[in-house]
Amino acid sequence: MVDGLRTVWILTNDDALTASAQTAVAPIDGWEVATFASPEELIAAPPVAGDVLIIDGWMRDRNVYEFCRELAGRVRARMYIAVEMGNRTGAALARFCGAAGVLERPLSPTRMRQVVEVAPSAGRSLPQDQRSGNRAQDLPKALLADLRSGASDTQLVNATIDPETGLFNYAFLGYKVDEEFKRARRFELPLAFVMVGFESQTDEATLRELTSIFLDSSRDTDVLGRFDENTFLFLLPNTGPDGAGIMAQRVQQSVAERKLRDLVGDPLNLSLGVAVYPAPDLHRREDLFQRVHDALLEARHKGGGVVLCQ
Repeated sequence: MVDGLRTVWILTNDDALTASAQTAVAPIDGWEVATFASPEELIAAPPVAGDVLIIDGWMRDRNVYEFCRELAGRVRARMYIAVEMGNRTGAALARFCGAAGVLERPLSPTRMRQVVEVAPSAGRSLPQDQRSGNRAQDLPKALLADLRSGASDTQLVNATIDPETGLFNYAFLGYKVDEEFKRARRFELPLAFVMVGFESQTDEATLRELTSIFLDSSRDTDVLGRFDENTFLFLLPNTGPDGAGIMAQRVQQSVAERKLRDLVGDPLNLSLGVAVYPAPDLHRREDLFQRVHDALLEARHKGGGVVLCQ
C-alpha cells in the first residue's frame, strides 16, 4: 500500500473482477486496489480498519458466506461479497454472516464511490468498529426476513422474538448457544458469553431504552437475547475476553450516563458476567453457560458491575 492511501482489497482469482475494481477505484482520490491470492494470505495479514475488503462470491474451495462468518471479528475492514448481477439473496446472507453487503460484478465507479465514502475510519476499538446503522431497527428481525421478498416472516418472528424487547427469546437462544459453540470449537475461534441482569422492576419505556443500549453496544454478528424477565444473554462470536469486557463496560457506562431508573425511582443497577471459550476445563456449551452465570452471580454479590470469569 502506498503511504497515505486507503486500500480496496480483493480476494479473488478472477482477473476480470480485479480489472473492474481497478477501473472503478482509479477516479477516486486517496484509494488504491490490492489483491489477496488466497484465503490463507488474507487471514495471515488482514486489512486494517478503514480499508475495504471485497471477497469473490465465486470462491472455489469454500463457502463464501461461511468464510465471512469466520472472518467476522478478525477483520476490521468493511467487508463486501462480489456477486453476479441480479442476485436476490446474497445481500441478506452477507449481512447475516457479518459482511456489510454485496457488490454486483462488474464493479461500477458509482457503487465503489458509495462504498469508500462510508468506510469507517481507523483506530476504533472492538466491538464498536463493527456496529452499523440503527441497531434497534436492524436486528434481530432483519435476520429473519424472507430471502426473496425481504419482508419479515411473521410466524418466524413470533416464534423467536421476545415481544417486549425485540431481542431473541429464550427458546431461540438455546438453539444459538448450541450453534455458536459448535462453530467456535470446530474452527478454533473464541466465543464470549455476556450475561446481564438487574433485580428491580422497570417500566416498558426503560426496558426499551435498555434494549437500545444493548444493540448500540454490540456488533451485527452478536446474538442478543432475553434469558428471563430481568436477565439477558449475549453471544459474541470471534470475541476474546478483551472485546467482551469492552462490550460489557460500554453497556454499564451507557446505563449510568442515561440515568436509567427502576419503577421506584432508584438508579438501575446492572450486574454483568463475562465468560470466554476456550478456557481450561471448558468442553461443553453447558460449561460456558455455567461460568457466565457464576460470573453474573458474583457481580450481584459485589453489588453490581462487571465480573470476568477467569
